[in-house]
Amino acid sequence: RRQVEQARATGYDGTGIRTVIYGGGPMYARDIDAALAQFGPRFAQIYGQGESPMTITGMSRAMVADDTHPNWRARRDSVGIAQASIELRIVDEALRELPPGEAGEVLVRGDTVMLGYWGKPKATAESIVDGWLRTGDIGTLDPHGFLTLTDRAKDVIISGGTNIYPREVEEVLVRHPDVAEAAVIGVPDDEWGERVKACVVLREGGTSGEAELDAWCRSEMASFKKPSLYAFLPDLPKNAYGKVLKRDLREGVRGVPS
Repeated sequence: RRQVEQARATGYDGTGIRTVIYGGGPMYARDIDAALAQFGPRFAQIYGQGESPMTITGMSRAMVADDTHPNWRARRDSVGIAQASIELRIVDEALRELPPGEAGEVLVRGDTVMLGYWGKPKATAESIVDGWLRTGDIGTLDPHGFLTLTDRAKDVIISGGTNIYPREVEEVLVRHPDVAEAAVIGVPDDEWGERVKACVVLREGGTSGEAELDAWCRSEMASFKKPSLYAFLPDLPKNAYGKVLKRDLREGVRGVPS
């Protein structure tokens, strides 16, 4: 986002850059669309973990930029297709394979997957089951093999017995013209189990408050998914790679009722 804003201000169109590879955290639809409009078809995506680094799925520059396919929006929002020598499965809590379109845990098998954690047999046995790496990521596979991640399993919010995926709520929030960044977390609640809380960073000059964002979310998603709590922050806590640290956000709001 900052690169696009800087390029707009200076008139830079990406000349001299062949490929920009992105991964490591969510790329919101708003941001990749803006990047393509500013720099052109220079963006490729990779998805992986330390246990299978940068090798699970990918999308070429052509795939990312393509807006002619009937399902181009969903494909661009995905993390692509399995890389060479990789197999993917989506499973439920009992590790039973799910059909295309149903959300479950992403399992990976292939030569790029680690043999195990050094000196940690128990952790290895929990993470690798019958040769399949349990990624801890939640996602769906379409009939053509495109993997779309919804969230980390530990980040899924369960409110009133219903699963709410923070990524879906964040995508709605960042489409609001006043919102620069957003991170959605679950806050413990005695009645509902968890409530949805949005941690929001406004753009410079943005004036929207809780009422405006609540109305926006109500118009863009099912009511049970929208945040019931908001925190307006100057920035979001991130690690050295720019990934938002939701654990830090949870620790900052744990037990706060409103």
